[in-house]
Amino acid sequence: MRSSLSLGKLDSIFITHLHGDHYYGLPGLLSTKMMDKAFKPLSIYGPKGIARFIECSLDVSFEHLGYHLDIIEYQAEDIFVFNKFTVKVLPLVHSIESYAFYIKENDISNKLNEEKLRAAGLEPSRLYGELKKGRDIIFQGKKLESKIFMLEPILGRTLIIAGDNSDPGILGKYLYNLDLLAHECTYTQDIYDNLPVKILHTTAMDIGEIAEKNHIKNLIVNHISPRYGKNSKMSVEMILNEIKLTYKGRVFVANDFDVYTLGRDRIVKKRHERK
Repeated sequence: MRSSLSLGKLDSIFITHLHGDHYYGLPGLLSTKMMDKAFKPLSIYGPKGIARFIECSLDVSFEHLGYHLDIIEYQAEDIFVFNKFTVKVLPLVHSIESYAFYIKENDISNKLNEEKLRAAGLEPSRLYGELKKGRDIIFQGKKLESKIFMLEPILGRTLIIAGDNSDPGILGKYLYNLDLLAHECTYTQDIYDNLPVKILHTTAMDIGEIAEKNHIKNLIVNHISPRYGKNSKMSVEMILNEIKLTYKGRVFVANDFDVYTLGRDRIVKKRHERK
């Protein structure tokens, strides 16, 4: 509600796991959507138990919300296909079931070399559509083969958004050459090693080593322990510096309301920070 995002445009929510700091805000959001008369259908994707939580907390049938609410309880390895990308659910290691989402943008494989076609005398026309479909055509008595006039495919971007996790390596092959990993990084290694009770979270050393080993191009870390804050002797810079001991790629420590873009050049840039 405090971000620049539009509730009226929201159509999908993905929940990584059922710890309160990751999903307790849902009932208020759903009710506000109703009161704002934002009646666009909404889909919520979450692990088993998310449907029961929503039903109990709202204590009303979905029809009373005034919009269609679709709740999908996923399992590890489930794949969801959207218009321009797919999402695959991957298991993590935490005190309860926790998951990551591997997002793969669709490859663009139907782009024509218009410059080459014009050089052959063929201006834009319905014949371009035939070539895009992989069909050879006859133009001015000559056969033009589709494959000769197609540009190389533009490979879709890849990223993983992970929930709480103590073992980044469990993501395995999906990490290799990944364009962007957004992952928790709760502690520096020294603090974690001296915790009286170990909590299943990732350290800055862990995530740095994994990111470098797998040639991950960009890394955004979040879920930082409050002990690294403005009113503490320990700063967020400690997290960043420990990651940089091993990871040589682009790395950001995210704040609430930060906005990042992943360009076609595979470079992440911080676009906006709400004050």
